[in-house]
Amino acid sequence: MPTQALSGPGYLAAGLRLILRPGLRLFVLLPLTINLLLFIGLSVLAFQQFGYWVDALMPGLPGWLSFLEYLLWPLFVVLVLLILFFGFTLLANLIAAPFNGFLAEKVEAVVRGRDDAPPFSGGELLAMIPRTLGRELRKLGYFLPRALGLLVLSLIPGLNLIAAPLWLLFGVWMMAVQYIDYPADNHKMGWDEMLAWLRAKRWQSLGFGAVTYAALLVPGLNILLMPAAVAGATVFWVREDGATRLGR
Repeated sequence: MPTQALSGPGYLAAGLRLILRPGLRLFVLLPLTINLLLFIGLSVLAFQQFGYWVDALMPGLPGWLSFLEYLLWPLFVVLVLLILFFGFTLLANLIAAPFNGFLAEKVEAVVRGRDDAPPFSGGELLAMIPRTLGRELRKLGYFLPRALGLLVLSLIPGLNLIAAPLWLLFGVWMMAVQYIDYPADNHKMGWDEMLAWLRAKRWQSLGFGAVTYAALLVPGLNILLMPAAVAGATVFWVREDGATRLGR
């Protein structure tokens, strides 16, 4: 593994330290509260329906292969958990998008040691909503066709055995896309250009995505780690010279 991938955990840890600063707590508490309520609601739903979802995805096996169910069941439990994770993450980030964009802006000011943005105001936050929601819908348009392809693969006997590893790899990449997009969007970087920037720093992006993905899979911890991921991605952006590439 290239050493660049090892920088990812450091960026997330730096983001966690930053969101605990008094000046940034305001931009963390409200989306945290929203995400907590969403997490509780989805957790109740998952608890009620989890067994049914696993059984629905499990392939039907002839009687002489029934012993394989004991081997396949854990794999499909993981698959359902991954799907639930994606659903929660997408909903939470859609709701929190304006706050995350504002948090990324303030974190970048702290990291760079200067704040060129206007002071916080409700009007400025409201003005960010159309742009940030539009960007979240663009992410959804990127995510859905690929996720649907993986979901179809999950339903095809035989081929569904490779679905969980592919979901995992896709999840790691989506974590980098999801959170790096906030500082990139603040700098008016286009969607395709942002993806090209991530691909140019593929190993750093996968390293950050992997540690973020692992942390966000932990129930309860994922609530706190979402704003930390936004802050960590902003540190990633600054230290990897995202704005320099743009000539800003």
